[in-house]
Amino acid sequence: MVLDPGSDAYTLLAEERVDHRFKGLPPDADGLTVGELAAQRRNLFTGGFTTPVLALSAERLEHNLKLMETYTARHGLVFAPHGKTSMAPQLFRRQIEHGAWGITLAVPHQVRVARAFGVRRVFLANELVDPAALRWISGELDADPGFRFVCYVDSVRGVELMDAALAGSARPVDVVVELAGGEGARTGVRTEAECAAVADAVAGARGLRLVGVAGYEGEVPDADPERVRAWLRRLVALAADFDKAGRFAGVEEIVVSAGGSAWFDAVADVFAEIPELSLPVMKMLRSGAYVSHDDGHYRELTPFNRVPEEGALEPAFRLWTQVVSRPSAAQAFANAGKRDAAYDLDLPFAQVVRRDGAERPADGISVASLSDQHAWLRTAPEADLEVGDWLGLGLSHPCTSFDKWVLIPVAEADGTVVDYIRTFF
Repeated sequence: MVLDPGSDAYTLLAEERVDHRFKGLPPDADGLTVGELAAQRRNLFTGGFTTPVLALSAERLEHNLKLMETYTARHGLVFAPHGKTSMAPQLFRRQIEHGAWGITLAVPHQVRVARAFGVRRVFLANELVDPAALRWISGELDADPGFRFVCYVDSVRGVELMDAALAGSARPVDVVVELAGGEGARTGVRTEAECAAVADAVAGARGLRLVGVAGYEGEVPDADPERVRAWLRRLVALAADFDKAGRFAGVEEIVVSAGGSAWFDAVADVFAEIPELSLPVMKMLRSGAYVSHDDGHYRELTPFNRVPEEGALEPAFRLWTQVVSRPSAAQAFANAGKRDAAYDLDLPFAQVVRRDGAERPADGISVASLSDQHAWLRTAPEADLEVGDWLGLGLSHPCTSFDKWVLIPVAEADGTVVDYIRTFF
């Protein structure tokens, strides 16, 4: 099983008390449990929520979950979505319920969160050399025969540090050699010869077991379809070479893994070309931003733009803020800023204005910049905007949206809040 049914952490989430820690929630809900507040099915616009407040669309979230479940099944991919996007165990659970093999994570803290919520399969897309974290991982593996953990290795030195920390472990840690996206890319081994040296080091380590190869095509310099596919074919060739050399002796399957949220169509295409190897191949995709999608970065780069017949992801976030100043016909200010909105790649996008229960397009309104707690709005002559109006903003880059909100309402199209998503950053 991918989730431990005995975990009561989800029950504890519902029993957490609502108070000042959770911005945007109704002040008169203080003292209620999260579960009690959800059961009231308050309306986001009339139920006492205060601005700014971030909301997830219930319908769009479900659409995105179903779409990627269908896509990965159609292409024969094992799906381990990157959980660092949301760090929301409730979304981990829903992703797993929609067919995910397990969850990809980046650092030990995130693995601890996943384990606390019963996740039994974790892919760590990083080399792990912290002795304390490795000892904890080893203890989890020894205590739970059903726990599967895989992580990167990208250096001989890293292998040596890992093996030293894992001395005395009953179960070895499964590792995959990370092939870098190229010179100047992020982490990973730069050449195939160096990959072989790292694999040799793993073979000599008692605490590690080599189970495959992996990497991240999003780091390919000047990425385009041809360059990305060329790198993916290098990754596939590396797996075949390792297999031919007998480096996977004793494992049940060979892991070949890649896949961010910008090029998963290329991953699907190239992984379909993997030749028959001596063992079954786990073709693992790790895209994570799909769960909420966005109105900027990934909306422009999503593979579904290149292959529209596969479907389309839908932006599920909307940040509601309120106009608090209208000093001139060309300028206004709303009460959401850098503390509330993702801005590392693009500024928020003005989408709708809400006044007296009615919504209309935010024509002539754009976000010019962000202060800590204010959005600077540029207003054209046609903009109809007054102090007190609610302004709905689309956001870019979900990875830096979830981390600004500890408890996020999930709202249906009419504003009915049906759930609350807890994040752990």
